[in-house]
Amino acid sequence: MQQELKSEITRQHIVHEAFKLFYQNGFKSTSINDIMKAAKMTKGAFYHHYKNKEQLALEVIKLKIQKRVFDGMIAPLNEEGNAIEILETTFVNRIKSFPIFDKSNGCPMNNFINEIGNYEKSYQLALKSIIEKWKSALIALIEKGKVEGSIKKSIDNEAVAIFLISAFEGIRGIRKLYNDDQILNAYIKAISNYLQLIKT
Repeated sequence: MQQELKSEITRQHIVHEAFKLFYQNGFKSTSINDIMKAAKMTKGAFYHHYKNKEQLALEVIKLKIQKRVFDGMIAPLNEEGNAIEILETTFVNRIKSFPIFDKSNGCPMNNFINEIGNYEKSYQLALKSIIEKWKSALIALIEKGKVEGSIKKSIDNEAVAIFLISAFEGIRGIRKLYNDDQILNAYIKAISNYLQLIKT
């Protein structure tokens, strides 16, 4: 039992260090040697836990990227309150809360999608699963908004969900090109205006 716990702690440490390197330097630019150096471990230790970098990447997607999206963008959609206000809080306030490092480096999930989304079927499925869960949570919230009377009944739930996700992920990527938040402020204004348009 003690060995299992030690092994799990080691795996989490490797995943944590790999995530940081993938986020900062990119998946393809990060070698197993880079990960082992950051984790202060030997290659033998790595291969004891993971058969290759691809298997580790799937763990990073599952344990780090999916958790970030769930905690930051999905869980808030299930909170009590007015649907429009929840959307505003999630898509406007969240973007304001990012530290400069996150603004400069973009969204980890979006980075993975752009770099390896079409590179391997297993990556594609893992990343797509996160998007689908996010989309489903948004559709449910929009439907709730229609029922409570805060969102227009005429709008297409799925179309709005896809638009919100695309706009958020798009601005996270575009912000990497700029040295200040001017473009983020324009996004915030546009999303706030859009939410007013779908509001009853």
